[in-house]
Amino acid sequence: MTQSLVLTVIGDDRHGLVEKLASTISKHEGNWLESSMSRLAGKFAGIVRVEVADEQAARLRQALADLPDLRVIVEASGPETAKSVGARFTLQLVGHDRIGIVREVTTVLARHAINVEKLVTGTASAPMSAETLFKAEAELLASPGFDSAALQSDLERISADLMVDIDLANADT
Repeated sequence: MTQSLVLTVIGDDRHGLVEKLASTISKHEGNWLESSMSRLAGKFAGIVRVEVADEQAARLRQALADLPDLRVIVEASGPETAKSVGARFTLQLVGHDRIGIVREVTTVLARHAINVEKLVTGTASAPMSAETLFKAEAELLASPGFDSAALQSDLERISADLMVDIDLANADT
């Protein structure tokens, strides 16, 4: 039997960290299935899903804990469930950066029982003014039968309050 492990990884960014992580996983016969990694404020941060034989799992966990330049948190995940059912949407947001944008948007999404499956955010300089822009892209899943018009209305309301542009599009088409 095998175990599916989800690793959360963080450390001071420098070359060779991904190789060290990959070598440790491979040495313990783990199969690297999927990941998302990034450099954030001088730190290397990532999340990795690995599959490993039951008899290797404890040794892999220990080897990951012993990595000198990375802090690795290991969580066992359950079996993959069937693909979630519902309406899939993408959300794109651009506006002047300020505290609370993510909270405002996610509050609306939670109120409509929308699951955020992926969220990527960042900042950049505005082309003409050099002011800081906040950008976000999200992949969303709504339960069957949700009210898309009400969601759109709530997002438009906060868009005006936050002075950001929000584009919500159906990802299924």
